[in-house]
Amino acid sequence: MSTTTTLTGFPAPVREYFAAMNAFGSDALVALFPEDGLVNDIQREFWGPQSIKRWAEREITGDKVVAAKFTEVKPHYGDVIVSAEIDGEYDKTGLPDPLVLTFYFTLCGDKIARLIIIGNKPGY
Repeated sequence: MSTTTTLTGFPAPVREYFAAMNAFGSDALVALFPEDGLVNDIQREFWGPQSIKRWAEREITGDKVVAAKFTEVKPHYGDVIVSAEIDGEYDKTGLPDPLVLTFYFTLCGDKIARLIIIGNKPGY
């Protein structure tokens, strides 16, 4: 299993997602998903463009959330898994510093069919 901390060589939708996120581009971010796309952000589901747009505008562009540093990037059975240190203007009370979230991308052609975002804890 290869591990890297850059997105070079990874599928365009994954690179474009983080570019849109870091540029606070909610329209560009939403355009990466198909009509029935799914974002599951910390156990909350957002289905379809309208719901994903509300989520992006409130929790990414609204809170100025950025992926400050990629800590792990790897392909896994057709998916792409990206762990990144997250920063922004959100309430950080009680959160770890740095906050590392893992993004699990399932792609369908040039679209992100499913994105699951989790704040993982170390396993055994």
